[in-house]
Amino acid sequence: MKPRPIELLSPAKNLECGLAAVDHGADAVYIGAPRFGARAAAGNSPEDIARLVEYAHVYGVRIYVTVNTILKDEELAETERLIHDLYRIGVDALIVQDMGITRLHLPPIPLHASTQMDNRTPEKVRFLAEAGFRQVVLARELSLQEIRHIHEACPQTLLEVFVHGALCVSYSGQCYASQACFGRSANRGECAQFCRLPFSLVDADGKTMVRDKHLLSLKDLNQSDRLEQLLDAGASSLKIEGRLKDVAYVKNVTAAYRLRLDEILSRRPEYVRSSSGSSRYTFIPQLDKSFSRGFTHYFLQGRGEDIASFDTPKSLGEEMGTLKEQRGHSFTVAGVKSFHNGDGICYLDGQGRLQGFRVNRVDDNRIFPAGEVPRIPPRTRLYRNFDQEFEKLLARKSAERKIALRWALWETPQGFALSAEDEDGNRAARSFDYPKELARSPQDANLRAQLGKLGNTPFEAVGEMDIRLADNWFLPASVVTDWRRQVVDCLLQVRRIRYRRELQVWRPTAHAFPLSSLTYLGNVMNGEARRFYLEHGVATVAPAYEAQAVPEAVLMFCRHCLRYSMGWCPTFQKKRSPYREPYYLVSSDGRRFRLSFDCKNCQMKVYAAE
Repeated sequence: MKPRPIELLSPAKNLECGLAAVDHGADAVYIGAPRFGARAAAGNSPEDIARLVEYAHVYGVRIYVTVNTILKDEELAETERLIHDLYRIGVDALIVQDMGITRLHLPPIPLHASTQMDNRTPEKVRFLAEAGFRQVVLARELSLQEIRHIHEACPQTLLEVFVHGALCVSYSGQCYASQACFGRSANRGECAQFCRLPFSLVDADGKTMVRDKHLLSLKDLNQSDRLEQLLDAGASSLKIEGRLKDVAYVKNVTAAYRLRLDEILSRRPEYVRSSSGSSRYTFIPQLDKSFSRGFTHYFLQGRGEDIASFDTPKSLGEEMGTLKEQRGHSFTVAGVKSFHNGDGICYLDGQGRLQGFRVNRVDDNRIFPAGEVPRIPPRTRLYRNFDQEFEKLLARKSAERKIALRWALWETPQGFALSAEDEDGNRAARSFDYPKELARSPQDANLRAQLGKLGNTPFEAVGEMDIRLADNWFLPASVVTDWRRQVVDCLLQVRRIRYRRELQVWRPTAHAFPLSSLTYLGNVMNGEARRFYLEHGVATVAPAYEAQAVPEAVLMFCRHCLRYSMGWCPTFQKKRSPYREPYYLVSSDGRRFRLSFDCKNCQMKVYAAE
């Protein structure tokens, strides 16, 4: 059986992040288009995307561009022009949500089905694959069993799964709270992060069960110790969330997953890396040193405890120990990790609010805060959400990615020839007319040293150099350097020419959509999307929530369940709540949101209260 290519897919807020992702081991990078991406604040110019494409393709790294918002009718023409521009600059695929895009005059560029399409069933994934989508991004909420079930039903479909980063509490593409409350649509790339706000939980009698907690805020996903299980379940693309994250996050997280994935690939021949080169780092990747609200496996192994981050939606970082004693202007900490001058320290106060301070000076396990010294009770847990020394490492050049190369040098009647062959079998050779004069001293070591100086090129010499000379010919270092440069430049051209960008011509289809009617949950914003669904057997297509208000609409569909979090789940915990339903979330400005619990589908729904 042919090995299955596996890609590590990293995010890029901008060109700098994209280049860093490549250097630190990504097999593919996703980046926002100038417009129409689900992170409106992370758009990029065509010029920057083109520079990233050129750099990435040398390593066989693919570039995916997000055009994954729903579109208005008047935006379709601009979207079509944008897609043609992206194709011309060499982008490998587009991540899209709006089916109206499939009815545009498209260049032969592959389309990936965004997680905003709510891809969580075999029927939906099969429909998308038959429609022509090359890769499908699955919902974050799926378990290993559900992923495996989809893979078994659609074995030829490339499945992309999230493995790290922020979690949306609602199924992606099925959240309308931001639009309802702030006029900012998540499906239009303008999410106001309603789910990170504090709420009180109140019952039908007005009794407060929980006060001012971040009840919809989840911890961050971390599947670094579950990658092998995900591959065995059928995942082909392992995706890191973070198109709004900084370059230090991209470096650290990409490197951490690269090392873990390489360890798996080294002993599992049925899986193979999908790009070239290997990365070396000047630091030891540590996931808890990058932004996180604490980590969770979410629902990968079914429903479990501790997926929420009720106390704060902000980054806690790594746990450092507990406060042992406060004496004057300093704290003694009980822990095994070392602090550094300039570190950022945080903790939860008596009211559960996140507080913090910067370290001015460290003396063994005693830390001296900068500025006003907070009063912190003994045994309070301390976290470090900014590691000064680690950040310094990441602020510099922190990785180098090299493609293995082997040299061969031999004689010709007119002089000499030099060739280089890379790890992918690409080869470049040049012949050089040059006089043959005997050297006064041995030349072999000098030749090998000069050929090994590949400096800022993407290559590194590996293995024995094949040097076949009849005699000890004199070859000055400057001459060998020039030959080396010419052959390397030629090899780079060969790699660019031989890079195989997948092409895909979109052809109309008419197979049946899994549903016979679409409500506002179909997110149909334009006439072309509507016509797509009608052509695929959908009898009625309602407008998107953003286009037409929907009375009594469910604003959020959540697998996260507050009744379960409180210990009152009748299915799993077999306990009854002492409080009368319905429950309400009450925001700090007094707005109320009614909760309902769909136990059959194991889901919590959030409504705007009447």
